[in-house]
Amino acid sequence: MSNVCQVTGKRPMTGHNRSHAMNATKRRFLPNLHLHRFWVENEKRFIKLRLSAKGIRIIDKNGIETILSNLRQNGHKH
Repeated sequence: MSNVCQVTGKRPMTGHNRSHAMNATKRRFLPNLHLHRFWVENEKRFIKLRLSAKGIRIIDKNGIETILSNLRQNGHKH
């Protein structure tokens, strides 16, 4: 599975760990992703989405139906 939020499009970023001596080693900053299940009243079924914490808050604010219609317009299969 890729580490990409299906609503916001957040992806892993790269950066460095810095030691006390300021030595740099590469690392990845991963998004805070969760597999979340939503009930879609129009379709009478559950839909599973891989979302960041911000994506869950966006769905809470705007509603799952509006987010699903936006995803489908952008070519996602849900």
